[in-house]
Amino acid sequence: MATINNRQEFTDYCLRRLGFPVIEINVDDQQVQDRIDDALQYWQDYHFDGLQKVYWVHYITQTDVDNKYLDATQAVDGDGNAIELAGITRIFPLSDSQANINMFDLRYQLRLNELYDFTSASYINYTLTQQHLRSLEIMFTGEVPIRFQRHMQRLYIDWAWGDYEAPVGQVVVSEAYALINPDVYHLVWSDRWMKEYCTALIKRTWGNNLSKFAGLQLPGGVTLDGKTIYTEACEEIERLEKEMETNYGAPLEWFMN
Repeated sequence: MATINNRQEFTDYCLRRLGFPVIEINVDDQQVQDRIDDALQYWQDYHFDGLQKVYWVHYITQTDVDNKYLDATQAVDGDGNAIELAGITRIFPLSDSQANINMFDLRYQLRLNELYDFTSASYINYTLTQQHLRSLEIMFTGEVPIRFQRHMQRLYIDWAWGDYEAPVGQVVVSEAYALINPDVYHLVWSDRWMKEYCTALIKRTWGNNLSKFAGLQLPGGVTLDGKTIYTEACEEIERLEKEMETNYGAPLEWFMN
């Protein structure tokens, strides 16, 4: 089976499944492109392969401090490709060097006294102490509250903007999920479910177009039957959406308050 590498090849494939060029498909090209967009959106929203975990790295600017949020519309992945974030789960704690720790800080003294020689000193006590300090930090300080809305593409972080917590130039690393871009990752176009679902969407549009001429008889006694095409397409769409729900949907995660 040949691999489909781009949008045009995917368009041609779906139309061939419906019978083109043997049968004339009464669907405008813009309608076809709209159905492809609909299929992609559904696939990205519900398929477990529709998202990828990414780590978005952003350096705080004066604009961010003034706005009191991070603008994710220009987010890129590690390869420099533009990405659209679907959700952000957390931001990583700032490193000690970024927290202005001095020589009298407990963590500095632990490193100085416990890890004076990396070749022979035991790191067990240091590790246990660090875990204990982190537990105390979570208990009394907690994680930095964040809020992200997909359609706004803004990451709101509830901390002291421009102060010691978030000065200009501070790096923020976010754990996020981004939509898979088929223009970058071409294997999306070869997804079996995507091909069937998009073909069914185009077929439904085709049947809807023909239904406007129900009962019209063409030369040779041929009668247009858009209703049957429309009904068959709806049944195929319903079957595929149930298949998505049972076989390809990402498992639900546990949330604890």
